Amino acid sequence: MKNKISYKEIIIHTLVWMCISTFPLLTAYIDLGEIPSGLYLKQAMRPIVFYINYLVFVPYLLLRRKLVLYILVSIVFLIVYNYVTEELIFNNLIVEFRDLPRPPNRPGGPFGIKHAISIVFSLSIFLLGGIFSLVVDFYKRDRLSKELENEQKDIKLQVLRNQLNPHFLFNSLNSIYSLVRSKSDDAPEAVITLSELMRYMLYEAGDKQVPLEKEINYIQNYIALQRLRLKNTEAVKLNINGETRNLKIYPLLLISFIENAFKYGTDYKGNTQIDIKIVVSNNQLVFKAENILGLHKRDMKNSGVGLKNIENQLHYLYKNNHKLIINETKTHYKVHLTLNLIDNEMHNN
Repeated sequence: MKNKISYKEIIIHTLVWMCISTFPLLTAYIDLGEIPSGLYLKQAMRPIVFYINYLVFVPYLLLRRKLVLYILVSIVFLIVYNYVTEELIFNNLIVEFRDLPRPPNRPGGPFGIKHAISIVFSLSIFLLGGIFSLVVDFYKRDRLSKELENEQKDIKLQVLRNQLNPHFLFNSLNSIYSLVRSKSDDAPEAVITLSELMRYMLYEAGDKQVPLEKEINYIQNYIALQRLRLKNTEAVKLNINGETRNLKIYPLLLISFIENAFKYGTDYKGNTQIDIKIVVSNNQLVFKAENILGLHKRDMKNSGVGLKNIENQLHYLYKNNHKLIINETKTHYKVHLTLNLIDNEMHNN
């Protein structure tokens, strides 16, 4: 995994190291009344211990499951680092400490103890760098896992829509075919209506939410197409109530229920009885569709492709923000769907 360090991280790291380095310098000044020149170099080298483990050893050895190599390299590095800092730099500091006049009542401790404390301190910084690297890697992997999960959901959703769209097109072409075969004067108008429906599906109904007004207009065009195909549509009702402006909805969610109503809602006399209601109130959409079960009998094995897909889409897109109830009797089929919508104006603010 690639490490990308932002400017915010650089600023935070810089401030933290300034605080860490200032404390020993301040302590030396209080004890000695002066800061030895070699102490600056020693403090400047401390971040090396942290970042060599943070940026190199853990990402390229430990996280790649090279545990033995990681331990050996870490031991060698700490030995070399402590030799350079303690034997070379620290010995020069000893001379400076001895030459500096010590304030009264400020006796200095044995240099051997300070030497041991310095080694333990460097080891602690080294381990801290490893812990930070593991924590950062954990959060990066967690974020990547969520991104992959979302991508998989998008792919599944797209597959569902790819299955739904041909199903819709197949039904619509059957409707136009019936008009052409009967030499109806409504056939040209049906072709224009279908082109409007297809334009919406291809260019506007993507993976993102669309204005509710456009989705309702799409439904009205579809019903208009069905009215041209069917003979007796006096009992086909569409009632829309409520304020639809500024609201958004995921596209093509309601059309399968409406398709299903037209497919089964015609009796043996050719009368189509369908009652569709869409009520919008307080950012909530209530969709109701009721139709008779007429000539066509439901094939439980092969029918309902669109309905099954729409149920899956509702699960992926709205999760707990929807409620779907379907009731079927010997004579009627009822759908009751409730959706919590997003107010686009409030969302942008």
